[in-house]
Amino acid sequence: MEPTEPRLKVVVDDEVATVVISNPAKRNAMTAAMWRSLPELLAPLATDPSVRALVLTGDGETFCAGADISALREPGDEQQSLAVRAEEALAAFPKPTLAAVRGFCIGGGSQLAAACDLRFAEEGSRFGVTPSKLGIVYPSPSTRRLTALVGPSAAKYLLFSGELIGTERALRTGLVDEVLPSGELDKRVGEFTRILVGRSLLTQAAAKEFADGRTDRDAHWAEQARGSGDTAEGVAAFLERRAPRFTYEV
Repeated sequence: MEPTEPRLKVVVDDEVATVVISNPAKRNAMTAAMWRSLPELLAPLATDPSVRALVLTGDGETFCAGADISALREPGDEQQSLAVRAEEALAAFPKPTLAAVRGFCIGGGSQLAAACDLRFAEEGSRFGVTPSKLGIVYPSPSTRRLTALVGPSAAKYLLFSGELIGTERALRTGLVDEVLPSGELDKRVGEFTRILVGRSLLTQAAAKEFADGRTDRDAHWAEQARGSGDTAEGVAAFLERRAPRFTYEV
């Protein structure tokens, strides 16, 4: 069997886009080409009305072992710049995003997972932010995002030591939102994404911006709410005891 070319794979099914990090020969490490392709891949999904949520996961039993370290031998900081652009594109995706983690989620893998809105992990997964092992300055946007997620002390623990932590500590610090027994991650992710796509994207998109710190969009979202019809539909569905049929699109 020929080795699989490192790539990002996309499947859209039942209103959920699943992006799979695939580089099995290197535990799904992200190459420069993979970092570069992520924003290009996300752009059409962001405006596709058939996509209402996105799942990021790894091929096989590993989420992502980080950046392809061999590329760091090259001069310049292109690899880090590519990683930050990919992370920012994922964080800016206007619909709910969920990282489904099993196995190792290290370095750039944790960077991508932290850029998602939510993180579900299988028991036994391992997390680490490891630039201190390589003498690399972790990018400021990534450091701020990690700190906002887990708090200053936990962020410093991860960044200063480069040590790996398990799912119990990751859950306690807020690095992950749910931990699932072995074999149950995919089922739970499927159940939860069905919940997400049944809710109002108007509510989700506005809440995502507000939760991420936007302070200049109150008037915009008030106008969107007035014109969307989602509020009227939600109230009517509640009173009629039926599932709502929300129609707002970003």
